[in-house]
Formats: sequence, structure tokens, C-alpha cells
Amino acid sequence: MLVTGASSGIGAATARAAAAAGLRVVLAARSVDRLESLSAELGGPDRALAVACDVIEWEEQRALVARALEAFGRIDVVVANAGFGAKRGFLNESPEHWRAMVLTNVYGAALTVRACIEELTARRGHLFLMGSVAGRKVPPGSVYSATKWAVTAMAEAARQELHGTGVRVTLVSPGTVETPFYDEPVGGEQLTAEDVSRAMMFAMQQPPHVDVNEILIRPTVQGF
Repeated sequence: MLVTGASSGIGAATARAAAAAGLRVVLAARSVDRLESLSAELGGPDRALAVACDVIEWEEQRALVARALEAFGRIDVVVANAGFGAKRGFLNESPEHWRAMVLTNVYGAALTVRACIEELTARRGHLFLMGSVAGRKVPPGSVYSATKWAVTAMAEAARQELHGTGVRVTLVSPGTVETPFYDEPVGGEQLTAEDVSRAMMFAMQQPPHVDVNEILIRPTVQGF
């Protein structure tokens, strides 16, 4: 399993769940120190390979895939998870923040699909794209929501392109999660990153003829 945005939150939890299920994992993020700590926790580079990668850089994505194949010989599952948010309101973030967010959340995810699609097709693998409840509903002033609507469309576009290849595609759309991502979560008990990764493992562990196309998961307390 190759996971982008693996240094914390849902990405790290997914890597842990995959390793516990016996998969070897490739951990990708810009923060290599955190990746190396997670790699050590999961058994070292023979089980969990840490690779520095900025997902908006095409050559770094290509190098990531090459490192994965060099280390493990195959890629069966890809989790395009790298992303970050922004404050709501069209006057509340800098244009530079928006630009970086759009590039990471949308362009970066598309580059991950492009970099991995041939190997996924060869292995009849499984592609996960990290969406959001905000990719199904629109909060006031949320440019972040616009990026996740794009990921929702990207997942369906990928599913249709890969139809007939045996590759499964799952869009994961969490509500509020107890991670550093949310500065002001809804009141009450939130989802944990482990809740989301457990749902992803459910989709991955279905028989090959079962394609769970979307997981929309919220904490019980969330109305939005």
C-alpha cells in the first residue's frame, strides 16, 4: 500500500491498519522526520518505507512510485490522502494559501492517480481518494469544499476510466475527525482517524468483485 500524506492523521492511521493486516507500506509526505518515526514503529524500511514527496511535484511522484517498486516489487493499493484545509470565507486566507491548497488537494491527487495507474491496472489493485463530507455539501465561504467536490468528481472519473480493468476505486468522505486538521470541530465526540482507516480496510478486504465506491462517514453528533 502506498499512502500519501502519511505523516499524521488519517494517513498514518491507514498505514498502521494496513501494516497490522500484513501489508507492506510506502509512507509519503513532505515531513520525512515523522515518516521515519512511523516507519520505525511499523517495523523499519523492510516493512514500511519512508519517502519524502511533495505531491504537487510530478517528478517527485514518479520517483515515489519508482522507490516503491524498487523496494517491494509491486503496488496493490494506493491511498491519495495528502491535503489540507482553509478557514471559511473569501477574505480569511491568503491567495497563496488557497493556491497551495488547490494544488495539493486536487492537482496532487490527480498526479498520484497518474503516477500509479499503470501499476494498479497491472495488479488489479485498489485506489482510494480522500474526499470529505464537504465534497457532498457546501459550507458558507469554503474554498476547501470546492477542492473536495473536485476530488469527488475525480474518483468517479477514475472509476469510469478503470472500468473493466479489475481496479476498484473508493472515495472516502469523512465528516469531522479528531485530528489537527480541524481547529473548530462540531461539539461532541468526533470520529477518530482510526474510525476512518477501519472503514477503508473494510472496503479493501471485500471480495474482488465487490467495489465499495464511496464511504460517507460522520460522527453521530454531526448535523452538517
